[in-house]
Amino acid sequence: MSSTSSPSAGVPAATASGASSLTVIFGILAVGVMLVAPFGVYPVFLMKVMCFALFACAFNLLLGFTGLLSFGHAMFFGGSAYICAHTIKVMGLSPELGILAGVAFAAFLGLLTGLLAIRRQGIYFAMVTLALAQMFFFFCLQAPFTGGEDGLQAVPRRALFGVIDITKDINLYYVVLAIFLFGFLVIYRTIHSPFGQVLKAIRENEPRAISLGYRANQYKLLAFVLSAALSGLAGSTKVLVFQLASLTDVAWQMSGEVILMTLVGGMGTILGPIVGAAVIVTMQNYLAGLGEWVLVIQGVIFVLAVSLFRRGFVGEIIAIAQQMKARKAG
Repeated sequence: MSSTSSPSAGVPAATASGASSLTVIFGILAVGVMLVAPFGVYPVFLMKVMCFALFACAFNLLLGFTGLLSFGHAMFFGGSAYICAHTIKVMGLSPELGILAGVAFAAFLGLLTGLLAIRRQGIYFAMVTLALAQMFFFFCLQAPFTGGEDGLQAVPRRALFGVIDITKDINLYYVVLAIFLFGFLVIYRTIHSPFGQVLKAIRENEPRAISLGYRANQYKLLAFVLSAALSGLAGSTKVLVFQLASLTDVAWQMSGEVILMTLVGGMGTILGPIVGAAVIVTMQNYLAGLGEWVLVIQGVIFVLAVSLFRRGFVGEIIAIAQQMKARKAG
């Protein structure tokens, strides 16, 4: 028995080792490119891509790896932006404390929302999150400390930790890059941990996961809070980049955009949300002269992606690579 089972056990191990090595190599190359990118591309554009890429990765943790579709993630992204902007501009705190306050608020809001919505499934879960997000939107519209329709503008860029001068875009770029890499590594480690494996089991077959003794609702709630906190990290970082927190950040359109980014890039993949965010943000920037037609073009791309690339761009590439490996093995 041992002589026959060892080869079959060795093949997946070798495959996993090779895939891990390729991931590490690709990651090193990607970080190298990102380190020199601001010298050839407008840094503010790159920072915007990283903020929304982190937002999409956080959303993908919930949708792609837990199977929960939230229509209210703008609530965490925009809510943290308001808290971060308020603590920095009005209360006079440093940027790092503003970011921590925004992340803490997003996590707390995620906990409250999760406790209300997590017991529902499917479309009912999505509708509960959308309803709560709309309530939060109107709260931000009426609350005196949010600035109403004007939002919180001209948020000062004070020195980070009292040392790093982030008034210069190039310095701020590397701060945003560090925050993005931190958030991405947290998501990557979560996905490849025993906790992440349980989330995948719940996504694939929740009744079976419950029958094995896992408390599915608790795992889903933890995933929801973690996704909300990382979305808040993206929203707080965006405030430092644009020095602005507005109603656009908490509007339902923002929740729709992050869903679009995730689906276009590849739901349930590690790099898919990053690619999707880069595509959507690039379109918004370089097609801004077309006005409202940008939304039409986004809609067309979404329809094409759903029709022709059902796994998303990255998902289709992975599927093609797996088919080629299977053919070679055959």
